[in-house]
Amino acid sequence: MRGIGIELGLARGTARRFAHAESPDELLVNNRTGYRRSILDEYKHYLHQRWNEGHTNATRLFEEIQTRGFRGSEKIVRAYLHSFRTTAHIPKPPPKPPAVRRVTCWIMTNPVNLDSDDQTRLGAILSVSPELASLVGHVREFAVIMGERRGRELERWMAAVDSDDHPALHSFVRGLRRDQDAVTAGFTLQWSSGTVEGHVNRIKMLKRQMFGRAKPDILRKRIMLSD
Repeated sequence: MRGIGIELGLARGTARRFAHAESPDELLVNNRTGYRRSILDEYKHYLHQRWNEGHTNATRLFEEIQTRGFRGSEKIVRAYLHSFRTTAHIPKPPPKPPAVRRVTCWIMTNPVNLDSDDQTRLGAILSVSPELASLVGHVREFAVIMGERRGRELERWMAAVDSDDHPALHSFVRGLRRDQDAVTAGFTLQWSSGTVEGHVNRIKMLKRQMFGRAKPDILRKRIMLSD
């Protein structure tokens, strides 16, 4: 566990928690589970550079980063450098994987609107995870049905989701089926409640502006007279 933690940049307890998790969903309950930013993080690149140049005296390196603003103790620096004593050269750390929130954003964005770098990184992730690739396929197909008003294809999409092993989407489909006629109409007809919701939000904004300042008769006049 200690070796895994060093390689991945995780505390040993966090590595153990990940190793003992029963499913990926357990790790996604809290984004960046077990992560705590170290006071040394912003100085690690400098320490690596100096170490690779042959400067391995922990006290000296501590003094150097002190001049750069480090406010921690020498003990922290010594503990961090201790794992490198068996090697003469610190390898360049691999690039950090994208955050879950960032990958979710890529998935929820129209592929046409993704820049080439993001498309490449998302493609690399999907290439090693057939389950996620399948999920993304369902999500994007649903976006097309909703955006292009293909309500007639909703039942086929829900049947395809039910045949795959995606518990989160199964829950979503159950919610759609509870009011399927209304959802199908919303995905088919050109009319929507968007205009009504806009007026409701405008009224709420006026109400907040006048809270404690005027009575309902004045609020009514503002609503009727405002553009």
